[in-house]
Amino acid sequence: MDDGGGDALIEAFREQVRWCDKLGSPFTARLLEWLADDWLAGGPLRTLLPTWSAGPPGQDLVPLRLAGALHALALSGRHPELSAAYPPAAAAFDAQVLAPRLRQVLVDEAAQLRATLASAPQTNEVMRSAVLIGGYAAIAEATRLPLALREIGASAGLNLLWDRFHYTLGAQTWGDAASPVHIASDWRGSAPTLPARIAVAERRGNDLRPIALSDPAAALRLRSYVWPDQAARAARLQGAIALAQRYLPCVDGGDAAAWVEHELAAPRAGVATVLLHSVVWQYLPGATRERIEAAVAAAAQRATPAAPLAWLRMEFFAKDAPAELRLTLWPEGRERILARSHPHGEWAEWL
Repeated sequence: MDDGGGDALIEAFREQVRWCDKLGSPFTARLLEWLADDWLAGGPLRTLLPTWSAGPPGQDLVPLRLAGALHALALSGRHPELSAAYPPAAAAFDAQVLAPRLRQVLVDEAAQLRATLASAPQTNEVMRSAVLIGGYAAIAEATRLPLALREIGASAGLNLLWDRFHYTLGAQTWGDAASPVHIASDWRGSAPTLPARIAVAERRGNDLRPIALSDPAAALRLRSYVWPDQAARAARLQGAIALAQRYLPCVDGGDAAAWVEHELAAPRAGVATVLLHSVVWQYLPGATRERIEAAVAAAAQRATPAAPLAWLRMEFFAKDAPAELRLTLWPEGRERILARSHPHGEWAEWL
C-alpha cells in the first residue's frame, strides 16, 4: 500500500473509533485504536492487511470487518484466552492483557480473518424497528389497508418480524409481552399513538448475501457485528434470531435494484406495498440507487388508493446529523419527515 492508501486506511480506523465512542462502545473504540497502532508499527496486522484494493477503506468499513472477525473468534470459544479478555467476561479493553493475544490470533487465524475481511459487515439492528413502527402506523392509518413489506438490505430479515417484538416507546407499550425481543426507545416530541394492531399481509426482503440463520456459522457472524460491550443489543439480537429461526422470513439474494424493479412491476390491490430500508442507502452504489429511484417513480405512477405505494426509509440524509425517518406515500406523492432518530433507534424525536 502506498502512503496515501495507508493514510486512508488509518483515517478509516480513526473515524470508526470516533463513531464507537459516540455510539457507546468504548471496548471497540479502544480495540480499533490498538489495531491502527499495530498497523502503523508494522505488527501482525500490517502483514495480514498490507493493502486494500476494493473501495475506500472507510466506505468499505474495513475497521468493522476486522472488529467483527475478531469478535467472532472470541464468541466461538476456539481461543479461550481471547474470549476471557472480551466482554462479557472482561469489563473493558485491557491492552496489557489483550495485546499479546491479539497478536497471536492475527497470525494463527490469518486465513480465517482474510476470509471475513472479504465480505462487508451485515447487521440486523432490531431496535431500528422502534423508529420504523411509527412509519408503519402512519401508512396503516392513511390507507386503512394491511401492509405488504418489501425490505432491501434485509440481511437475515429480522426487522421483517417487527410486529412480533414487544416495545416500550416513551409512555406507551405495544406488541406481544411474551416476545423474546423487548425494545425500549425514548420517544420524544409529537409522538404518534400506535393502533392496537397493524396488519401485515406479506413480508419479503432482499440482500446481496442473505444470512440463513439455520446455519450456526451464519448466526455467529451476525452476532459478531454487535459490539461486545453492548449486552442489551446482543440480547435483543439473540431473541430475534430465535424468532427468525421459528418463522423463517423470506430474504431473496441478489442485486437490490433488479429486485425492486421486479417487486414493484405491478400494483397490489388490497394492500399497501411498502418499500423500506434502514441505514442501507449509503452503502449502495450510485447506479443501484438511481435504478431503485427510477423503479419507485415508475411504480408511483401506477399507484391508486386501492393499491397504494409507500417508500419508508430510515437513513442519514445529511452529514453529521441524526438519522431521519422519511415517508412518501402514493398516489398522493407527498414526502414527510416523520422523525429524527439515533441510528440504532435508542431515541426518536417525532416531528
